[in-house]
Amino acid sequence: MSSPFPTNLVADQPSNDPVGRIAWVFAAKGARNVWVADAPNFEARQVTHYAGDDGMPIAALKLTPNGRTVVYARGSEANSAGEIADPTSGVEKRVQQVWAADVDKGEPRLLGDMGCDEEGCEDIQISPSGEFAVWSAKKQIWIAPISGGSDAKAKALTFARGSNEEPKWSPDGKKIAFISDRGDHSFVVIYEFGRSTLRYLSPSADRDLLPRWSPDGSQLAFVRLVGKQMKQPLIPLLPLPWSVWVYDVAGDSAREIWKSGPALDDSLPELTEDGSFQFAAGNRIVFSSEQDGWNHLYSVATTGGAATPLTPGKFETEDAALSSDKASVIYSSNQSGTDPRDVDRRHLWRVAVAGGTPEALTHGETMEWTPLEIAGKVVCLGSTATTPAMPYVVTTQGREMIAKAALPADFPSSQLVTPKQVIFKAADGWEIHGQLFEPKQTGPRRALIFIHGGSIRQMMLGFHYMDYYHNAYAMNQYLASRGYVVLAVNYRTGIMYGRHFRQPKDGGSRGGAEYKDIVAAGKYLQTLPNVDAKRIGLWGGSYGGYLTAMGLAHDSDMFAAGVDLHGVHDWSDFKSEIPADAPDHDAAVKLAFESSPNAAIATWRSPVLLIQGDDDRNVPFSQTVDLLQRLRAQKVHVEELIFPDEIHGFLLWKSWVRAYGATDEFFGRELK
Repeated sequence: MSSPFPTNLVADQPSNDPVGRIAWVFAAKGARNVWVADAPNFEARQVTHYAGDDGMPIAALKLTPNGRTVVYARGSEANSAGEIADPTSGVEKRVQQVWAADVDKGEPRLLGDMGCDEEGCEDIQISPSGEFAVWSAKKQIWIAPISGGSDAKAKALTFARGSNEEPKWSPDGKKIAFISDRGDHSFVVIYEFGRSTLRYLSPSADRDLLPRWSPDGSQLAFVRLVGKQMKQPLIPLLPLPWSVWVYDVAGDSAREIWKSGPALDDSLPELTEDGSFQFAAGNRIVFSSEQDGWNHLYSVATTGGAATPLTPGKFETEDAALSSDKASVIYSSNQSGTDPRDVDRRHLWRVAVAGGTPEALTHGETMEWTPLEIAGKVVCLGSTATTPAMPYVVTTQGREMIAKAALPADFPSSQLVTPKQVIFKAADGWEIHGQLFEPKQTGPRRALIFIHGGSIRQMMLGFHYMDYYHNAYAMNQYLASRGYVVLAVNYRTGIMYGRHFRQPKDGGSRGGAEYKDIVAAGKYLQTLPNVDAKRIGLWGGSYGGYLTAMGLAHDSDMFAAGVDLHGVHDWSDFKSEIPADAPDHDAAVKLAFESSPNAAIATWRSPVLLIQGDDDRNVPFSQTVDLLQRLRAQKVHVEELIFPDEIHGFLLWKSWVRAYGATDEFFGRELK
């Protein structure tokens, strides 16, 4: 975990791009800083110089169009009570703020408060001229001059009821479109500089989302999702119909150009990201849909008609970005080229927005994500099975690492193992993928099953693109170096194997069917000659903590010990997800409890280590408090590692190191 983890890869704009500059954030042992590199050689240099493991994330990074200034959010998130996350004992709480720094000088200047919450940070948007930044905070849209100065304080752009978010500048910089969320409905709104009134785009009782300007600013596309209906049953899952609309700015009129079908597959994808809904060249809208059961990219003309599938096949797309000319889409996916193992990797592909055969940009035993095009080149973030995440430029021969000097010279790549793809079946016939880390030592070994969180995540055959799971992959490598056989399981309710896999009718609080996959993983390990079948443990965080607890509660005979990081132990306690007006409310609450570890507490015998921060904003700390008392009553051996004021995804690097060290020590004692 000594390597710097890269995030927030961005570029300046081609229209004002004499050099071609990219920027990203490196988090190195808890110190987060902005770095840049210029085409064509992409020699990297550090811009900001924050020091120490201070729990202060950097997010929402942007470059001004001319590439001369970086703008970013820095600081801790707030919980529902407005309390700022602050795991550093005795240090004054610091609200998340927007900062700017000239690349050549590197001296940050404050633009204004922002304020992340449990859902994350809203994006910062830079005006086409590079003069102003806008962002969402305190339910309004805020604007500030990037030049800063004592008299240049951020101010509310305008006032609108509800929670206002997703600001987007028009190409001429004279208008800003944003979403005004009113709870059960939402509007797309246009603020025009110099006008005193707001323009509401074809307002309805539905939920309008994702405003996107056309390249010339004459049109604006958005998604319309059906409004929330009261007194709906919780079981089974119901479709969420949606449509694509285009608004004509001059004519002040909007029209529907595409509409989803009535089936569950036609619902608005949970995986819709910023890049997967875009206004492209040739008056075409690019969007993601699961209408064939897989998350794919499509495009449709602004005049309407049938949507063109851009990425057909039994795989799913993830990161998507338009090319510089907006005529093609560059995306990451688990699309199999010549290697069937690619279903558990990520590679980059390009396809024309009008349709055609996708072109593979990367391949082999590497992984790539977060693509963007700059100065005629594609850059991305990437990793391998033994090399941690770093920035890269894609070449005709493969790819070249950017900022190679930032990677510690003693990073132990040569000592790491390459995990094997394994596929096994659950008791009900579901096919489950996993990654098997086998130590270099021989003979029957202790074994561990790693269970990711989310649950809409996928562990892969290399270092992960999310910091939480990049850490977990590193920990699995460490455990293998300690002599454990480790199996990371991609259980149902996870991503990249189709919507039916991600949304089983009996998953999670509706039956916990994914636990069958953990049992299948345990039985698979028991068949391996290098595994001691009596010394198999479980570990995981969040949803992985939930399934770890399920294993210990239901199958202590199979699972000898477990480490549960901030896991869910009683689904029925999540009141906001079980609306009181649902006609099947009582039945849903009963089923949610039965799908929880607490329902099987009487058969829990295996020892467990509970790890959680008590300012967790994702899983209430009360879940651990309650489980601890229940296990004490059962006389189960329980150990605790509690981090005062830490959140769900630990802000301090040393918290991760301490948690993982405790995990190693615990299994060392319990799986002797």
